[in-house]
Amino acid sequence: MAGNTFGSLFRLTTFGESHGIAIGGILDGCPAGLQIDMEFIQNELNRRKPGQSHITTQRKEEDKVRFLSGIFEGKSTGQPIAFSIENTDQRDKDYTHLKDSFRPSHADYTYQVKYGIRDYRGGGRSSARETACRVVAGAIAKLFLSHHKISIKAYVSQVGPVKLEKHYRDLDLTKTEESIVRCPDATIAYKMVSLIEDIRKDGDTIGGIISCVVIGTPVGLGEPVFDKLHAELGKAMLSINAVKGFEYGEGFNCINFKGSEMNDAFIHDVRTEANPRAIRTSTNHSGGIQGGISNGEDIYFNVAFKPVATLMQDQQSVDGSGQETTIKGKGRHDPCVLPRAVPIVESMAALVLADFILRNKCSKLI
Repeated sequence: MAGNTFGSLFRLTTFGESHGIAIGGILDGCPAGLQIDMEFIQNELNRRKPGQSHITTQRKEEDKVRFLSGIFEGKSTGQPIAFSIENTDQRDKDYTHLKDSFRPSHADYTYQVKYGIRDYRGGGRSSARETACRVVAGAIAKLFLSHHKISIKAYVSQVGPVKLEKHYRDLDLTKTEESIVRCPDATIAYKMVSLIEDIRKDGDTIGGIISCVVIGTPVGLGEPVFDKLHAELGKAMLSINAVKGFEYGEGFNCINFKGSEMNDAFIHDVRTEANPRAIRTSTNHSGGIQGGISNGEDIYFNVAFKPVATLMQDQQSVDGSGQETTIKGKGRHDPCVLPRAVPIVESMAALVLADFILRNKCSKLI
């Protein structure tokens, strides 16, 4: 398998390279009759597209999605939904100097050895431009999830040492889009933007953390034993370019708890749509997942992004023959990928949950 398909029943296959004619995808398994809100899908793409602020890459791509099949009279037909996004602002000349050299911490070397050929223009298939396809499919997944009263909200919680200490329940996540860095706290957002501006002036890059919360998930999503919900979420997030870490619930912080402190005690509470049995937990250290299956509580997780590997600085490397060379920083690149990655994180979470909702329909007779 080539690894270009994600999901079991709600399944996305993407295609295309950063500087090719177009990128796109085929979403198979979307149930028929879903109202396809084109404006919503385009707005989701606009959240990810380049050139949206002075702290992102200045590549100018409109990222207009064109649907080719699977939609009729505004609704899904149950057939494969094919779409494409044209590349309109390629600058191949920015990459000709990399034709025979390997950029540090990129996929240049590994692709060359694995395939014996590579598209050196912006990384080709390994470019983060491919994630625009995920956002289109993720937007459709969000439309599907809205019928199940499930919402997904991600935000930037840390850039370098600048960290948002508040728990998501103490934040107004409706304010996330008010900041170009997509942090819902105005004071912390200002510090994050200032840091990114300073980093950019130095020709350097910086990483951080995106936090995400899923609200309204029903009890029962996730499959034993290898397709646990948190395992699939982890795979989804780690498939995103520049992601180096994933944790859900207390994550690595769980080592600071004793078992008596970590356990989430069950209580009888008012009924909710997500948990009609009226059984809840008094705490949520588990992050809404127990035994690999959703328990009806909020699912929350963190995704760690490394600093972007392309620097506007000289870096030492080698060429295809092993000779030492200097990589010159050129082109248009993000000094910090986090602001544009927020909708990507949401989209991948939406694809996972949509897939599990469909899979869950055959888990029992009644």
